[in-house]
Amino acid sequence: MGSVRQLLCRRWLFGQNKRRWFTRSSRCMTTMSAWVIDKYGSNEVLRFTKNASFPIIHYPNEVVVKVFAAGLNSFDVNMRGGYGATTLSMKRDPLNIKQSGSEFPLILGRDVSGVIMECGLDVRYFRERDEVWAAIPPWRQGSLAEFVVLSANEVSHKPKSLSHTEAAAIPYVATAAWSALVNTGGLSKDNCSNKRILILGGSGGVGTFAVQMLKVWGAHVTVTCSQNAEQFVKELGADYVVDYTAGPVEEPLSALEKFDLILDNIGGDTERWALNLLKPWSGAKYVTLVTPFIQNTDRLGIADGMMQTAATLATKALKHLVKGVHYRWGFFAPSGPALDEIREMVDAGQIRPVVEETFRFSQVPQALEKVEKGHSRGKTVVQISKGGGDL
Repeated sequence: MGSVRQLLCRRWLFGQNKRRWFTRSSRCMTTMSAWVIDKYGSNEVLRFTKNASFPIIHYPNEVVVKVFAAGLNSFDVNMRGGYGATTLSMKRDPLNIKQSGSEFPLILGRDVSGVIMECGLDVRYFRERDEVWAAIPPWRQGSLAEFVVLSANEVSHKPKSLSHTEAAAIPYVATAAWSALVNTGGLSKDNCSNKRILILGGSGGVGTFAVQMLKVWGAHVTVTCSQNAEQFVKELGADYVVDYTAGPVEEPLSALEKFDLILDNIGGDTERWALNLLKPWSGAKYVTLVTPFIQNTDRLGIADGMMQTAATLATKALKHLVKGVHYRWGFFAPSGPALDEIREMVDAGQIRPVVEETFRFSQVPQALEKVEKGHSRGKTVVQISKGGGDL
């Protein structure tokens, strides 16, 4: 009875005079297939179900997307193990009304490419059947399911030149790189020409996208990577490559002209020497995507964790500011407008997807296992559904 009431309510809210895809479904779209976890742990916690709750539009600016392909990242592996549980629980439930563990069953998957099935009342930029792609915020249910609900601000029209499988390899790493380089680093297509950029760890997902985008914008790009990825990053456009397996990279990098910006995907003791490679007193920035923020909140709780994080960032920023360089932390931020600009570069042939392997929906455990073992190139993509057209 509850499911019938929910369906009738939704039909009343969104109008009966329009042909909604969910009204043609034999299951009335009250449930869907998905891979879920009911607790944090290793790959054994993954469970396939055909009875996952169908995602419901709660706000008028949201859309329901039929998932055709989902990209997997190392962040999905970390989330499966409980990384960020405290921080993400606060985001999902800021008033702390719900009980502990209310996020379960949890659906992983931060990348999605698919077709809009339903639009909220305030959505004007998209219509049903539009092909879209998006990077899904980690506090939302993910894309390892038949459907996902997203804010329209997080969604962008999919590049026409890419298949859904290819498109699902880009959004998460693209928006992470965009957030670091544009939002935090202050770079743009208008001020990037001839700037010297160093990418530490340039053969991973964020690095390979950053190389391509920076070259489109006219920057000179130096990359550190392993020897077996050297030719690969050169093909993407890197101007100079340093092999970190040949020995400490500080020495060959120190012999080069200093840089305007460094993007650090490695972390560890990199900060000890990398900031010395920046041009002093010229506005040069060091942006790292490896921060202790989530670890601090997981370990110390929200209040103490945020205080510890703020103290650490302030100390490091001041320490390096007196040396004439800027120290910054970069964070992933989902953004439809950013993906709009990235789509234009993709359709112009300036950026290409890097898909290492594609798995079927039934092979999600194997796909996550592959991501967990790590690979130096390309994205692991899960094909959820084939084609477009009617659902």
